[in-house]
Amino acid sequence: MSVLIKIDRYLRQTGMPTSKFGRLAVGDPRLVHDLRLGRQPRAPMVSRIETFIERHGS
Repeated sequence: MSVLIKIDRYLRQTGMPTSKFGRLAVGDPRLVHDLRLGRQPRAPMVSRIETFIERHGS
């Protein structure tokens, strides 16, 4: 499953705005917007995102 799908699922479950998610997860409020435009995150960033989702799940 792609990291963007995981993020979108998390956002739907929590109602968190995309910019807040990016800021809290990796310090980048444009993260989700950029991923939707095709940005390809490297492995360390994917790990940080997945760890955030696991720790702050709904």
